[in-house]
This record gives sequence, structure tokens and C-alpha cells, in this order.
Amino acid sequence: MSEAATRAESVEARPARGPELRRHQRVRVALLGRYMLSDRREYPCQTVDMSPGGVKVTCAVLGQIGERVVFYLEQIGRVEGIITRHPDAGTLAAQFTASPRKRDKIASQLTWLANREHLGLPEGRTHERLTPNNPVVTLRLASGRELTARVIDISMSGVAIATETAPPLGTSLMVGSTPSRVVRYFEGGIGAQFMLPISADRFHEGIRL
Repeated sequence: MSEAATRAESVEARPARGPELRRHQRVRVALLGRYMLSDRREYPCQTVDMSPGGVKVTCAVLGQIGERVVFYLEQIGRVEGIITRHPDAGTLAAQFTASPRKRDKIASQLTWLANREHLGLPEGRTHERLTPNNPVVTLRLASGRELTARVIDISMSGVAIATETAPPLGTSLMVGSTPSRVVRYFEGGIGAQFMLPISADRFHEGIRL
């Protein structure tokens, strides 16, 4: 086994205290979020894979190996860690410095996400969803085309939009002034996921996309 592989295995095995912790099995899951480095600057990220012991994310600012990092991930919440390596271009891997109780919670969340993906279940709505007072919104596509649509409901991580036009899945677009991408269709509209979750303050002080 190579030195790098041995080191990676050690990183995964080290935190394994308490009840089994699902053996730190990694789950390929794409969750949007943000992360804060030791200089307290925050940047958007998206998970590549994750276990109760650590995570690999795509990001623009890699940070230093050994640097403390705090993640805020949709459906997972806040979790602290230490950057352990830069596996690929534009990615960082971190080992969580979470309590056994927090690791158990992450394990349960990842198990649910893996089962949802395997069974083709609809997207879980773990965030509170609201209907804005003014539901009319402008969608702006990368081509510059603008569409007038209506917000059905909105959460901190995404929005359901009534529209007669359905851009292809994965299409990037602006929902008002919020960068988003199309993640699902339903009768009469689309579901869009925000590139970066809306902060709780912005969400509860009155949604203004």
C-alpha cells in the first residue's frame, strides 16, 4: 500500500470511537454549502463524498493542510474539521473533529441520503419552506434570456417555481439575484437549488430573491 493510501486510511480510522460509527463508509453525495477557513473568510463549496469521519469538497480556495475549517452543509449543518489533503485540482479533504454523538448523527443523515438516492425518492425538504409575499420573480438564463415566473415556495436551499418553460436539468440561472441551478421538474414548474444556501437572517427577515 502506498504511503498516501496508508495515511488516508489512518485518517479515516483514527476517529472511530464509540458505537461502530458505520465504519466511516464514504457516501458519494452532492450537497451545497459553504466553509470558513481560519482567517474567517467564507466560500461556497459542494461535497464530492462524505463519511461520518470526513468530507471531500470541490472549492475555489483550498486552504492549508492542517488548517482548521468549519463547514455549513445543507441537510448536515455545521461541522468542524482539519484539512488533511488536496486530493485533486480544486478539491480539499478534511477530517472532522466532531464528537461521537455528532458523528452518529452524520452517519444517520448519510444513510438516509444514500437510501434516498438508491430508491429514487424525492428530494428531502429538511429546511422550512415559506411562500413570499410577492411571488413574481425573473429568471435569467446564461444566454441572457429572461422569463417571468412565480415562486410557489422557497427554503434556505432552494425554490419551487411555476413556469411554462423548463430549462434542462443542471442549467445555471439567476432566480432574481440568486445564483441557482435546475435540479428537478414537476407538473407546471421546476425546482431550483441555490448555489449557496440563503442565510437564516436573510430568510426570516423577509425573502427577497
